[in-house]
Amino acid sequence: MRTITGDLIALGQAGHFDVIVHGCNCHCTMGAGIAKQIRAAFPAAWEADRRTTAGDRTKLGSCTFATIAQRTGDLTVVNAYTQFHWSGPGPKVDYDAVTSCMRWLRRFTSQRIGMPLIGAGLAGGDWSAIAAIIERELPDANLAVVRFDPTGSANR
Repeated sequence: MRTITGDLIALGQAGHFDVIVHGCNCHCTMGAGIAKQIRAAFPAAWEADRRTTAGDRTKLGSCTFATIAQRTGDLTVVNAYTQFHWSGPGPKVDYDAVTSCMRWLRRFTSQRIGMPLIGAGLAGGDWSAIAAIIERELPDANLAVVRFDPTGSANR
């Protein structure tokens, strides 16, 4: 796993990744943070989320996805259900769900995967704990964690 700075969505649209992954809750809203940006940039990913049952706790640890044809090639956008809700006290991220989602992502290890600091933004998770899960579950993945840079520049 390597870390770069930039805009995950712009990098995905520009063909730097074959797969981008983001964490979302189980309520089919995608209304804040990077999920809101994914919803706007890739409506098919939101439609994949909306085909699930809103508020279904059993979605935790599972993933939905949409593959979008772009001029730079196909991009698969993965909705990883890493938290049940978006409000309330304390961290929202569920570390067991993160583990399960990372195991699900093993099917893409030969592809270029990009993700934000999944579970550590609005979900309030401990990035060092989440990074350890990612490294344990996806040790051989071609994976870049993208720290958001609002200028959109990428540091590779």
